[in-house]
Amino acid sequence: MSTPAGFPEAPPAVPATPLKELDVIVAKLVSRKAAFAALSVPERLVLLDAIIDRLFENQDAWAALESRAKGAWPDSLGYGEVYMSGPVPTSRHLRMLKLALADVRDFGAPRADKRAMSVREDGRLVVNVMPYDLWDRAAFLGYSADVWMEPGVTKETLKANQAEAYRKPNLVGKLSLVLGAGNQSSIPMTDALHKLFVDNSVVLIKMNPVNEYLGPVFRKIFAPLVDQGFLEVVYGGAEQGAYLCNHADVDDIHITGSDQTHDAIVWGPREGREDRKKRGERACTKPISSELGNVTPIVIVPGEWSDSDIAFHAESVAAMVSNNASFNCIAGKLLVTPKDWKQRDAFMTALRQALRDTPPKKAYYPGARDRWQKFIDGHTQAETLGKDGPDVVPWTLIPNLDAVNKDDPCFRVEPFCGVLHEVALPGDTAVDFLPRAVKFCNDTVWGTLAAHVIIHPSTRKDPASEAAFQHALDDLRYGTIAVNQWAGLGFGLMNTTWGAHPGHTLEDIQSGIGSVHNTFLFDKAQKSVVWAPFRPLMKPVWFHTHRGTPKLAAPLVRYSARPSVLRLLKILPHAMG
Repeated sequence: MSTPAGFPEAPPAVPATPLKELDVIVAKLVSRKAAFAALSVPERLVLLDAIIDRLFENQDAWAALESRAKGAWPDSLGYGEVYMSGPVPTSRHLRMLKLALADVRDFGAPRADKRAMSVREDGRLVVNVMPYDLWDRAAFLGYSADVWMEPGVTKETLKANQAEAYRKPNLVGKLSLVLGAGNQSSIPMTDALHKLFVDNSVVLIKMNPVNEYLGPVFRKIFAPLVDQGFLEVVYGGAEQGAYLCNHADVDDIHITGSDQTHDAIVWGPREGREDRKKRGERACTKPISSELGNVTPIVIVPGEWSDSDIAFHAESVAAMVSNNASFNCIAGKLLVTPKDWKQRDAFMTALRQALRDTPPKKAYYPGARDRWQKFIDGHTQAETLGKDGPDVVPWTLIPNLDAVNKDDPCFRVEPFCGVLHEVALPGDTAVDFLPRAVKFCNDTVWGTLAAHVIIHPSTRKDPASEAAFQHALDDLRYGTIAVNQWAGLGFGLMNTTWGAHPGHTLEDIQSGIGSVHNTFLFDKAQKSVVWAPFRPLMKPVWFHTHRGTPKLAAPLVRYSARPSVLRLLKILPHAMG
């Protein structure tokens, strides 16, 4: 069946878990937390393998349900997108965890010491983590990723700053509450895997009401854990969430969501919240880690671009905006352009066309239309470029913002809908422009989760421009920096870190505290930098013009978890786009 707007009918709602039943579930998990903490690494590897088997059995059901909810018909580009953001990164996470734990078993920690390492001018250690192996080199042609350590970590001390939960095991165990995100379905899965196999906790996942329909599928995938009392899935809204956050037997909390939800948990009701913050009077005193979004900047570095370069990166920016109907914490939100770049007008013209050409997507996330309207009402220069209609937010550009007006909501509020802002800063060279762009992103733009820098290789050949670029990488205070690509890949790689740049406090949380994924088990990672060719050989799978995505997605799940030559041959014909 379909809706009047032509989208599939969404899955039915799942009843909230009664509070008394929550007590029973929590008690069962508590009774098993010491048993989980005592599991040997070989026993954990057996569990991971069993979960992979269940993922293969349930991946199609997962994708079918989520596609219905997000308005994508089977075999459509949207169906492939759902697969790429749900089962595929979850599958890769499982493989990366297996590799990490095998190294813990054999060497005490993942073998970062066998990776390429470098040291920045200021002494920060950088470890290359991707490509991990030949399978990665085949699947990610030309792509790579590094993790930067916090100051003070050296090559000699790196291993002593890995796998703390395995070096110093807590045999009493603990129970972690994972408050699942409603936008990307891999988030509750991978957050739970991180808490289990990196933090050594049993886990209770409370599904977000937006994607609660996936809870029964997740429970089937996690059956090897559920059957032993190491994990459970529950449902409900604010009432269930508040009850569990304040439950005496929950040891810590991890949330992926909004800063407002985080502050409601930590500091209590909105009324009087700021006063409680000033007094340090927390409503919930449990340890809490979080990933809370960001007004994601895209810094365009001036250079000599061809017409095809402009067209490619205009489509790339449009894809950063439109993926998942723009309900991503790292959707492209703020284009930072060089005002004096002679090709700025050509790029903005190409971007407008790329947004017009991008098909509309169902605005499935609650409140999207109201959020969009607030940005439109507050900015007379807003341009509606995409198609409008029932259950849709049209792709919208708000150009020529005033950089001096630091209180503009476009700089301070994450829209969480299909809006892209643009601000132009002075400079016609990398040397002039990049320091201004970095200062603006660090000091004016809200959040520190992820940022993008797009720079032409010919620009980097100039020594002064390359120095300016390297200083920009040093100085940008973001947990992930994506060079010439979308930061979504940084989320999906799993052996990189994912979370805000260190330094936030509970009083000023911004993009959150802590990180997840991080399958090298680094204890003191600062940020990840993900690299791509300026013009990759294969079209990125998140482009809406990539016609192979629906057929690529399902076999990619199996390749990501258990790569082989045969599985590589199955994905390559569809990977070219």
